[in-house]
Amino acid sequence: MADCECLSTCIFFNDQMAEMPAMAEIIKKRYCRGSNIHCARHMVFRTLGKDAVPVDLYPSQIECAEEIIAAKRS
Repeated sequence: MADCECLSTCIFFNDQMAEMPAMAEIIKKRYCRGSNIHCARHMVFRTLGKDAVPVDLYPSQIECAEEIIAAKRS
């Protein structure tokens, strides 16, 4: 599978993880390279669009992503 279409412009990696390249690569391997269905940021992006993704949302925060999506839908 290919990398996530958002990876090159992902604010999470380009801003928040810029000073931690080794940790960023570990997270990218898990959430961005190959399947991205378990990435909270991509869940919000896919459902609500790029502008709805909080800058500080971590890829592992699935519950938070679900809450954001539910709140926007109601």
